[in-house]
Amino acid sequence: MHSQALRRQPNEMLERLYRRPRGVTAGAGRRAARGNMPQPFACTFARQPFTVNRDMAAIKTRERILQASLELFNRQGERNVTTNHIAAHLGISPGNLYYHFRNKQAIIAELFAAYEARVDAILQVPEGRAMAIEDKTFYLEALLAEMWAYRFLHRDLEHLLDADPALAARYRLFARRCMHGATAIYRGFVAAGILLMSEEQLEALVLNSWIIMTSWVRFLSTTRADPGALSEDLMRRGIYQVLALEGGYLAPSARVAVDALYRRLHVPLERVLAEESPAA
Repeated sequence: MHSQALRRQPNEMLERLYRRPRGVTAGAGRRAARGNMPQPFACTFARQPFTVNRDMAAIKTRERILQASLELFNRQGERNVTTNHIAAHLGISPGNLYYHFRNKQAIIAELFAAYEARVDAILQVPEGRAMAIEDKTFYLEALLAEMWAYRFLHRDLEHLLDADPALAARYRLFARRCMHGATAIYRGFVAAGILLMSEEQLEALVLNSWIIMTSWVRFLSTTRADPGALSEDLMRRGIYQVLALEGGYLAPSARVAVDALYRRLHVPLERVLAEESPAA
């Protein structure tokens, strides 16, 4: 029997389990359980007690820098935003920004740490019960939300990794964890009788899903007149593409429920290729 939480409507379940980031966590660790999604900045400052107002003001400034950087990177592209732009956007001096972050790469590293922690927390198999169709909704919509919230990482990924060898090494480990997590999740769907596939087919599905997830934003950027004109609607079609890979492996008993999810995520191709982004 599925838990009461999983019998709720998907949006309600997603809202309860998962909050979209207002900012980021500095060096946040992974969470072992899907329902323990790391909240922005929740772990950053638990390491040391701050007892003076000046320390708390510094924390607030650091949060604001991270939030503003994420906003500007997403809107304008990371390459088009400098630390001076970020400082001006916040109304602080460049020196104040450098007090918290030595350069733009340090900001990017913390933004990636937040994205990394949140995706790690999503890609967990529920304990003590079989997988259900509702889990598929959770995984797809939670990943969609993260891809949208940190879309600059996907749009500028190769440039970011080329510019920072340490980030590139960290990303490689992250990619391996994601594919291991996705493998465990797909095996759970097979064990639950939702997907019917061999281990070899499962491995191919994991790899193809990863390729789509990590290249979808770049696909949009190269096929549209304005590379920066992305929308959550366009991102949703990328998640649909991942779901479409599973179509030939669905068990008959799961077809009706998954078809409803197809309809929910589908965005017509003409809208994907349109010159202007559809409203999110």
